Formats: sequence, structure tokens, C-alpha cells
Amino acid sequence: MSVTVAGTVGAAAQVLLVGVGAPLLVGLMRQVRARLEGRAGGGVLQPWRDLRKLLRKQPITPEGTGPVFRVAPLLLAGTALVIAAVIPIVTTASPLDGAADLFAVTALLALGTVALALAGLDTGTAFGGMGASREMTVMALVEPTILVSVFALSVRVGSTNLGAIVTSTLHEPQRVVSPVSLLAAIALAVVTIAETGRIPVDNPATHLELTMIHEAMVLEYAGPDLALVEWASGMRLTLLLGLVANLFAPWGIAGASIVMLPVAVAAYAAKVAVLGGVLAAGEVFMAKLRMFRVPELLAGSFVLALLAVAASFFLVGT
Repeated sequence: MSVTVAGTVGAAAQVLLVGVGAPLLVGLMRQVRARLEGRAGGGVLQPWRDLRKLLRKQPITPEGTGPVFRVAPLLLAGTALVIAAVIPIVTTASPLDGAADLFAVTALLALGTVALALAGLDTGTAFGGMGASREMTVMALVEPTILVSVFALSVRVGSTNLGAIVTSTLHEPQRVVSPVSLLAAIALAVVTIAETGRIPVDNPATHLELTMIHEAMVLEYAGPDLALVEWASGMRLTLLLGLVANLFAPWGIAGASIVMLPVAVAAYAAKVAVLGGVLAAGEVFMAKLRMFRVPELLAGSFVLALLAVAASFFLVGT
């Protein structure tokens, strides 16, 4: 079977894996938190049941909103699916690999975030505006950190293509234990938490007005639109956790071999499940930060990313 056909099958498998697996990851994380808190929990499949219930409801559009409010959920989900197709999740031989550039992927993430923030502003409510303002503050600190931390990994490769970075780590696994990888991994872990609205930056389970960020922007959504927003949020969480896993532990990912795809799918699912479980367990023992402390945390992650870049240039120079 040709490389193109194997890569196309792999890209399709990536989209299907992220689309179907995202609600399961959210359910797993909720179940881990519930068990550690002494509750039974709704089960791993509960997010899928919630989405099914929302899809059966009538969509409601607040009075006075324009096209931005209606298009934002589609744009948020669409950008997540495009990222799922291009980044190295289960294969590095995707025909869209050329589009898996660090700057393009980060721009797609930012596009979805901006679309949802504009939708929050479009409602004209106090909560929507507050959530959009906070989300833009977080994004202004998160996106540069993603760029700089992954750029630190790309210096030794000579390319900002994510597939090339993953392939280089596969060929030289000793790079995983370098200071560059350690600093970049910590920085990416912090911004992943912030980008996906997890504790201590945000709490996805709260509706307390003074602490909401993501939830404040989607309060006016209902029915299928809300289902699309929740599904897209789960996909972004799955993608970011998987990207962190494959950048620093890419073992199991398939190249141009279609035979290895089932192994790659299982490896990706296992890595994301482990990271999601660790993140959920950590949330049980952490409290949400006050809003004015969040920029300090994100600025610290940016400094770590800068140190990773400096260390990377130093190692390349020597």
C-alpha cells in the first residue's frame, strides 16, 4: 500500500479518534475526580449521554445576536477537527503533514478561541463580556508560550513542522531527558491547563459568576449549539494532551505503515488517558487561583519557554 494511502487512512483515523474519544476523555476525568472525592460519578459515557440530550433540544438564539454567535460553535469545532487531521497523532505520514506547522496550528487554536470570545461579546450580557475579556487575557499569554516552547524543540531539528519534531525524537530518544525538553514540557503543561480551562486557571464545573472564564462565554448557548461547543472543548483538550504526549513520548506512533495504525491508536489513547487521569487527580488537591494571580502563573511558564529556547541554542552551538 502506498505511503499516500496509508497516510490518508491515518489522517482519517486521527479525526475519528479525536471526535469519538474526546467525550470519553472528559468522562474519564470526571470519573477520576468523582472517585477521589468519594462520589460514584456518572460514568465514563456520561458526556456522550449529555451531548445526545442537548442535540434533542430546540436551539435558542438570544435576541439581538448576529451571525458571529451562530457561527462560533461551528468554527470552534471545525478548527479542532482540522488540527486533528494535520498534527501527528497516530501517524507522521499524513498527506496534510505540510500544514502541521507550529505557527499554523497555533493560529487555528487562537482562531477558535477568538470566535468564542466574539460570540460572548455578541450576546451583550455582562457575563459574556467578562468571560471574553478574561479569555483574551489568558490567550495573550498562552499562545506565545506555545509558540516559544515548541520552537525550542524545533531548533535542534531545523524545522517548525510538528511531524518533523516528533520523527526526530523517535530517532534520537535521548533528547527527551535534555534540559530543553524538561523546560518546554513544564511550560506546555501549564499552558495546556490554561488553554483548556482547567483548575487552577479555570473550573469547568462551576457557574459562580466571579470565577467563570469559559463558562461565562457560553451561558447563552443551548441545545445543539451548546452540544457543539462542549464537544469542541473536549476535542481541544484531547488534542493538546495528545500533542504534549507525542512531542515528548512519541513511541508507538505509526509512520507510513498501515499495519501499525491500530497499535498507534491504542498507544495514543493510553497516553492521553494517563495524562487526563493525572490532570484530573491533581485538580482534586488544587484550588482555583484568583484571577489576578493567573497572569503570574502564565508569565512564569513563558519564562520557562524562553529558557528552553536559550538552552536549545546553546546546545546546538556547542
